[in-house]
Amino acid sequence: MAQFAVIGLGAFGRKVALTLAGKGADVIAIDKNKDSVEEIKDQVSAAIVLDSTDEEAMKAAEILDVDAAVVALGDNQEEAILITAILKKLGISRIYARAINQLYAHVLKSVGADTVIVIEEQMGEDLAKRLLSPEIYQHVVLTTGHSLVEIEARPDFIGKSLRELDFRKNYGLNIIAIQRRIPKVNDDGKITYTVEVNDVPGPDDRIGKGDIIVVVGADENLERMSISAKEKK
Repeated sequence: MAQFAVIGLGAFGRKVALTLAGKGADVIAIDKNKDSVEEIKDQVSAAIVLDSTDEEAMKAAEILDVDAAVVALGDNQEEAILITAILKKLGISRIYARAINQLYAHVLKSVGADTVIVIEEQMGEDLAKRLLSPEIYQHVVLTTGHSLVEIEARPDFIGKSLRELDFRKNYGLNIIAIQRRIPKVNDDGKITYTVEVNDVPGPDDRIGKGDIIVVVGADENLERMSISAKEKK
């Protein structure tokens, strides 16, 4: 089972911890605020009241073998920098840290953070992408310059097979799944829907009306596909 340490249980850290725990991960939640720890202790594997800037206390917290640590402090970036440096010194394999701006992001990387999330910038970027491409339902960043997105099937896709659409040739993208809503009539005579996911679509599978296509590839190619959709309207 994957094991993670989440340090800082504000809104962001709490959400990360609970989401990981909800997915079955082993989560060690840490905060120096007793009330924050009490609120989450029954929903994670372990919850510890601890000053994470104390290196000896961190050593005693038994987090050395976690798969990754998340430094989820908000405005107190000086503490976040010190904690990140301590985690690096302790040999934590992967360190994720939250920064309030690019200056702190640069400092956090310099002291050992492998990945830094600038929440406000990320939210602004995500909103801009949604405004420009409302057909995109979900956007997940995979690595720098590459993403996974869920899009509603365009009218010009409907009825065509994946072979005919040839996403790799036309857009430099890959379709990795197709989600389809299947209508059913319940005992009361009302129509309900179940979601059927084809997570290994073949070249002869066809796109139906209302299907959601899961696409992965370079951001520039995803943008090119979105632009081509607008040009067809």
